[in-house]
Amino acid sequence: MVTVKVYTTPTCGWCKKTKEFLKEKGVKFVEKDVTTDDKARDEAVEKSGQMGVPVIDIDGKILVGFNPKKIEEALG
Repeated sequence: MVTVKVYTTPTCGWCKKTKEFLKEKGVKFVEKDVTTDDKARDEAVEKSGQMGVPVIDIDGKILVGFNPKKIEEALG
């Protein structure tokens, strides 16, 4: 089972696109709102090395931004 975490903010359009894409693919994921969860914010920055969202963690593979091709590759 693949573990997917998506670090988001409520106002991020690319975050919404990422979540819609994963739902369409039937991929279960945990959403972490970095505006309300300091631990999640710190995790996202530590994993990605930057402040941007979405940060997508697919079994330890870190992707930044919405890129359907890379998401599909990371999902296998």
